[in-house]
Amino acid sequence: MIVLTAACKKETQSERFLLLTSHIWKTDSLLAGGFDASGPGQLLEKFKGDIMFSEDGSGYFGQYTGTWRFVYDETSLVIESVDLPVPLTAFIAELSASSLKMTTSYPNLADPSNPLAIRMTFKPK
Repeated sequence: MIVLTAACKKETQSERFLLLTSHIWKTDSLLAGGFDASGPGQLLEKFKGDIMFSEDGSGYFGQYTGTWRFVYDETSLVIESVDLPVPLTAFIAELSASSLKMTTSYPNLADPSNPLAIRMTFKPK
C-alpha cells in the first residue's frame, strides 16, 4: 500500500505584514494640523479606539469596519470603508512591535490650498 501525503507550503508573509497583523492596536494620538483631533465632533474622532488589521485584509479601525491593503512596497496602506467618503491612503512612518505611526493629508475646508497634515499613532493593546 502506498500512502501519499501532500505538503502545503504556507505562503511566507513579510515582516511588516506580521507586525501589522499580530496586534490589536490602540490609539495613542490622533493629530490634524498638529492638534489633537480625537475629541467629540473632531475630524479623527471615529478613528479613536482599537485598530485591528486581520490577515485576510479585513479589519476595524476605531468605529469603522472595512478592508486594508499595503501599497508602494509596503511603505503605505489603504483603508477602505463604506463609512469613509474616500479610501484613506497613509504613509507608514513607523511600524515595530511597540509602535505604529501613520501620516496622511486631508482636504482643509477652511483653506483648500493647504491640506491638513494627519498623524495617527497606535500602541499594541
